[in-house]
Amino acid sequence: MAPAPAYSTPTDTAEGTTAVPVGPGSGSAFGTFGELLQGALPHPQGDFLVTFPLARWATAVFHPEPGRREVRVRPAHKAKSRRVAEAVLAALGTAGGGLLEVAGDLPEGKGLASSSADLVATVRAVGAAHGRAFTPDETEGFLRGIEPADGVMYDEIVAFHHREVRLGRRLGVLPPLTVVAHDEGGQVDTVAHNRGARAIDAADREEYARLLDRLTDAVARGDLAEVGAVATRSAEMNARRRRRAGFAELHALCREVDGLGLVLAHSGTMLGVLLEANDPALAGKTEHIRAGCAALGGEVSVHRSLGADDSWSPQAPPAHPTELEI
Repeated sequence: MAPAPAYSTPTDTAEGTTAVPVGPGSGSAFGTFGELLQGALPHPQGDFLVTFPLARWATAVFHPEPGRREVRVRPAHKAKSRRVAEAVLAALGTAGGGLLEVAGDLPEGKGLASSSADLVATVRAVGAAHGRAFTPDETEGFLRGIEPADGVMYDEIVAFHHREVRLGRRLGVLPPLTVVAHDEGGQVDTVAHNRGARAIDAADREEYARLLDRLTDAVARGDLAEVGAVATRSAEMNARRRRRAGFAELHALCREVDGLGLVLAHSGTMLGVLLEANDPALAGKTEHIRAGCAALGGEVSVHRSLGADDSWSPQAPPAHPTELEI
């Protein structure tokens, strides 16, 4: 496992001082391909997820306008990004507003953490426009109260209490992996999904605790087979509470290509087969899965997870196609 990354120091805005804009600021945040594990631990506020960072990003640019009090956002429906920008400006002690532009290549409502990535990119952009950088725990504070969020402010795999927007534990970094994904179609509203989720009983909570320990050890050892086994079990347990079209077919395809396991967007529309990115048979396995999904309808896409040698939150994320070429 690669060493845990170092994070920037907290901002040092003194009480009563006002941050001065230094010019347009930009920020980015990666998405996730669903979760390696999601469930609840056997204690109050035990709901958690384990992130699976994806090499796709949300981006934000903030243009300060000191003479304007409100924040405008493009596109206009990114109201949550506007709210978090206003929260950051208030924390910086500035009364000015500005124009916030949010973009990126994370589709909405699919379980790729697009909303969380938008918010984290916005925090970073507004901070950068005022010469400030926020630590991950400060970023959590800005997001808390807006919506449940993924832990995409941490440049590693983390267990994250998404409803409370707080870190559970840091797991570390894995080598890049490939996901061949099937999208059943439609969109899922994460807030509505979390509000209506069925309760998890005591026996399952105990199992989720064991799975989290197994996954923590697997990431530390770089044991990809065990990572895949835990992710598959999480997907299986979720399927008992929420039917997922094509689950049995994807599970069979995974076995046919000797995949590492299944990885699920627990509050989204995507389910994928997890493969080693450096597998010499990757192209053939990808095409086998793609062909096997044809009868299911929907779309098939190929994704890459972030690894130890990647830049996780670049100032200018690389142009990334919707689908990798394998």
